[in-house]
Amino acid sequence: MGILKNEIPILEFDTDQKAVIPPDHEGLDLKLPKKGVLAFLGSTIEKYAAEHNLVQVANFDSITKKFPLFVMNYKGTDVCMIQAPVGSSAAVQFLDWMIAYGCTEVISSGSCGVLVDMEENEFLVPWRALRDEGASYHYAPPSRFMDVDKRALKAIEKTLIEHNLKYREVITWSTDGFYRETKEKVDYRRSEGCSVVEMECAGLAACAKMRGAVWGQILYTADTLADAENYDERNWGNDSMEYALRLCLDAVLNIE
Repeated sequence: MGILKNEIPILEFDTDQKAVIPPDHEGLDLKLPKKGVLAFLGSTIEKYAAEHNLVQVANFDSITKKFPLFVMNYKGTDVCMIQAPVGSSAAVQFLDWMIAYGCTEVISSGSCGVLVDMEENEFLVPWRALRDEGASYHYAPPSRFMDVDKRALKAIEKTLIEHNLKYREVITWSTDGFYRETKEKVDYRRSEGCSVVEMECAGLAACAKMRGAVWGQILYTADTLADAENYDERNWGNDSMEYALRLCLDAVLNIE
C-alpha cells in the first residue's frame, strides 16, 4: 500500500515494515531468549542483576548511556531483561531491538499518574491506551486507541491472581507531554474513560503488534492528578519497584 498520506505528518503511516535502519543494524552475534522484561524501574534491574550474579550479554547503546541487557534462568526458563528509558520513542526503540534479536514475548512495568481517586502503589492492568504520543503512529495506522495483546493480558491477570493481589483493568492515556497535562485535558481524558496517565503504553503495544510479538504491561500508581488544584507527586510509587520486577518475571513465564 505504501504511504497513507495526510496533511498532518504524524498521521501519515507507511505500511512497509522494512526501514533504512533496521532494529538489528549492528549485526550483533546475539540470540535472545523468547521471553523478556523491559521495565521502567530505575536501578532495580541492575541491582537485581548484581545480587543474583546475572550474565550481561549485550548493551543497548544510546547517545546518553549504555543500557546493559542481562539473561537469567528464572524458574527453569531463560529470560532476558533490561531497564527501559522513559518516553515512547526511546522505549519503542528498545522493544523493537529486543524483538529483532529474538525476544518476542515481553512484559513491562512502571509507574503511572492517576486521574481519579486511587491510593499509591496499587497495581493496574492497562488493556487499552489513548494514543497521545508519537511513536505508535509509526507502527500502526492512525486511531484514537491501541489495545494491548490479549495473550499478555491473560498472563498478567493470572500472575496477579497467583500473588493474591487486587488489581483494576484500566484505560491509560499515553502522552509525550509530561508538562502539558492541562486541567482541561485531564478532564477530557477522564471523560473518555482514562483513569491513569503514562508515556509509553500505546507505542509499545503498537510496536509489538506490527512485529508480531506479544507485549503487556503492569502499572503501579504513583503521583495523583485527580485534584488539578492540588497536584501530589506522593512518593512516585517507589515502594512498588522491586515487587513489580518479580511480577514481570512471573507474568512473562505465564504467556502461553
